[in-house]
Amino acid sequence: QVQLVESGGGLVQAGGSLRLSCAASTRTFRSYAMAWFRQAPGKERDFVAGITWSGTYYADSVKGRFTISRDNAQNTVYLEMNSLKPEDTAVYYCAAGLSRYVYSWASIRESSKYDYWGQGTQVTVSS
Repeated sequence: QVQLVESGGGLVQAGGSLRLSCAASTRTFRSYAMAWFRQAPGKERDFVAGITWSGTYYADSVKGRFTISRDNAQNTVYLEMNSLKPEDTAVYYCAAGLSRYVYSWASIRESSKYDYWGQGTQVTVSS
């Protein structure tokens, strides 16, 4: 069982920045692809960014503004969010899926490929 704990959400003005963190409780962190999804009120949970052995992947809506990274020594994945927009307002979830199943653009966007999820952290961007 892997526990994921997100932090770093909050309220920020449009154009501002936030850095989300997700700490994983596992000794086999390197075995997992990690991703961030988000869910706005009344909408489905959408893929934001992912990182696997094959590289990093981003949704078109955040490409060039968000950066995903991981520190395997700290069992942590990060999401650096710059130039934030009101439409980025959502609950952001961290997810972990075994790398042998989550390694391509097709698979990394599918929420069903992930075995573990965090509790979410709220990001609110005011205009």
